[in-house]
Amino acid sequence: MTLILSNDEIDRLLNITDVLNALEEAYREAASGNAILGSRADLNTITPHANSVYQLKSMSSVIPSLGVGAVRINSDILSFPNVGGKIRREKIPLAPGNRWTGLVLLFSTKTGEPLMIFPDGVLQRLRVAATSALGAQYMARENTRTLALIGSGWQAGAQVEAITMVRNIEKIKVYSMSYENCVLFCDKISPHISAEIYPCRNRKQALIDADIILCATNSNSNVLFEDDISSGMHISSIRDSEIALGVIKSVDVVAMHDSKSMDFDHYQNTHGLITKDQEKEAGNNPEMAYLRSVPTLPDLITGKSAGRKTSEDVTCFLNFRGLAIQFAACGAVLYERALESDFGNKLPTSWFTEDVLP
Repeated sequence: MTLILSNDEIDRLLNITDVLNALEEAYREAASGNAILGSRADLNTITPHANSVYQLKSMSSVIPSLGVGAVRINSDILSFPNVGGKIRREKIPLAPGNRWTGLVLLFSTKTGEPLMIFPDGVLQRLRVAATSALGAQYMARENTRTLALIGSGWQAGAQVEAITMVRNIEKIKVYSMSYENCVLFCDKISPHISAEIYPCRNRKQALIDADIILCATNSNSNVLFEDDISSGMHISSIRDSEIALGVIKSVDVVAMHDSKSMDFDHYQNTHGLITKDQEKEAGNNPEMAYLRSVPTLPDLITGKSAGRKTSEDVTCFLNFRGLAIQFAACGAVLYERALESDFGNKLPTSWFTEDVLP
């Protein structure tokens, strides 16, 4: 049988600790050559919706030790509106019922059969947050206590949960373009963490005395600048352009999730399109070419590279691009949990296989 899971079921079966552990082991496997981080393709074309593009994105990975391969597929209508003078990246929910389309297909490396099909939304949020937290685990000072969070959306909430798993955070200051959103965000998160968390009316207030700064926005414009940085800080970003290039160039140690995120060879466009995603500051700036050779997260986890040398170092982790190995590793855990808990709809595997040689 092939399992079909929902986001609600995934939320009940998987927590941030599960994802942290699964990803750390997966990166070790990749570093040893026993797993593949994964390839990616972003296909962009026109759509009848104004100021938007259609994107079909796919990525795949295999982890033989877990007996799985995974393919993540997203079918999106992308828009880049100007909100408060800043360009934002938004996926428009135009599928029936005002929904988005993102699927993960998990396969067996023993038989080739499809083991499970599930939406990517909940896992997407957890794996982004866990990746940022792993960066902090290997780069931030162990005695960090104060966190500044720029962003108050869905992704930002998971960032808080993940970072508190790897560092003893006592105070969290949150800033975003909407103070009202910050208030609601802090009220929602506060019961679930031991740290004090409160909203800030301006960016400077949030950044004062911060040991760690996490940027978790959907902005295509800079939200962190050179005069925001002080000795000993760890900073992190989930999007190119969140951190000003001058900041990245000035830090003592910089590491990337995946150095291939600097390149654009995975983009293919029709009609002469150039999407906002292809206007990345770092990727298009020759002065930032060195980022293609900085340590990656697998390098930090395996000890090939040091996350920091002194307590005064300013460190920076660029969590720019997702990898299919994240969905394979977490999918393997999710599949076993679903079987144990008897979760999901079970469909005949014969529906997804064939008796004709492809």
